[in-house]
Amino acid sequence: MNELYVTAVGHVEEDALRWVEAAATEWFPFPVRRLHAIDAPESSWDPARRQYHSVEIMKALVRNLPKGAARLLGVTGYDLSIPLLTFLFGQAQLDGPVALVSIHRLRQEFYGMPPDPALLRERLTKEMLHELGHTFALTHRSRQSCAMSLSTHIELVDTKNAGWCEVCGAHLARRFASLKGV
Repeated sequence: MNELYVTAVGHVEEDALRWVEAAATEWFPFPVRRLHAIDAPESSWDPARRQYHSVEIMKALVRNLPKGAARLLGVTGYDLSIPLLTFLFGQAQLDGPVALVSIHRLRQEFYGMPPDPALLRERLTKEMLHELGHTFALTHRSRQSCAMSLSTHIELVDTKNAGWCEVCGAHLARRFASLKGV
């Protein structure tokens, strides 16, 4: 059965996982199920950068992909990076089953501000939509209001809408229909 799975990678607050599950239920036509949390592989930790390599975590997610899953979204509190970038809000397999989102730099506390749970929920929803959009073959859009616009810093996350533009929405409607056999 086509189900969208959510799993924590390391410790993630229950509220954040519930927010992701609620948003996924709203935006995707699949039952949403939670898996047990997994640990980040030891090989993902980069002590020089004090960050986790997202590719290594995504490999662990692939190994934990349930049979018949539509998608698997990992949610982590770890600060993510890849060799070419100093940080990532998330990463996904383009037209593949696995995506990863980090809440680390989505938190106001990272920027020296007081916690703002409502803003964190909004940012997490936008980045979840962005990364899962990639898994359905959506690429970056130049329209800044679309969830698929590239976010290289937090202000760009904040200017996005928590939704897709018409072009992305139409693409996803076709993909979802084909997955359901309609």
